Amino acid sequence: MFDTIAFDADDTLWHNEVIFQDTQKLFYQMLQPYADEETIHQNLSKVEMSNVRLFGYGITGFTLSMIETALEISAGQIPQTKIQYIIDCGKQMLEAPLELLPDVKSTLEQLVDSYNLMLISKGDLMHQMNKVELSGLADLFSIIEIVAEKNKYTYQKIVHKHKLTASSLLMVGNSMKSDILPILEIGGSAVYIPYHVTSHVEMIAHENTPSDRFWELESLKDLPQLLSKITQVASY
Repeated sequence: MFDTIAFDADDTLWHNEVIFQDTQKLFYQMLQPYADEETIHQNLSKVEMSNVRLFGYGITGFTLSMIETALEISAGQIPQTKIQYIIDCGKQMLEAPLELLPDVKSTLEQLVDSYNLMLISKGDLMHQMNKVELSGLADLFSIIEIVAEKNKYTYQKIVHKHKLTASSLLMVGNSMKSDILPILEIGGSAVYIPYHVTSHVEMIAHENTPSDRFWELESLKDLPQLLSKITQVASY
């Protein structure tokens, strides 16, 4: 039924959002003299959403958004040392060790002989490519695409570029907004594997997903079994 299985990277193959969450906690603590945590959170979310169109997704844009938020919350009174602290936090995020989610490598190894595996990730190009290399998974993918945004137009371009058909493409990811709904919109199929933390920039209401092209799993290790069932049903 599927020729190509595409995988999201961050929070589908390896941990990512927890690094952002941990840094935000430090950021809130630093700004406690100026505002309460909820006020800081709301301001940071607003600034980050506004800056996505300029800086894209990733740690660099997030760090700049923290600096801008700190200046706004403190009315420009925040000391230079605190700005340097934010910059250092951003650098630590970029240098954080990469940790694969459970059963990722073994699951991909089960699939690589039967399917064309693709990686589609968004964010800072250099950082994303570094993570792909650190993961030890690069050789399992025949196609690796790092994109600025994930929407139906991005997926249409990828399908066209690699001479695929949407109906033969299965996307696996943790974000309904970026990984699931756009693929379904262009006629592809999708497997949703929720991560325990979701970035506010990825939250979106969803309903009426097509039951014959959409599945939800608790873990990536369940994917081979699901594919076997789908194949059996399709063969009848």
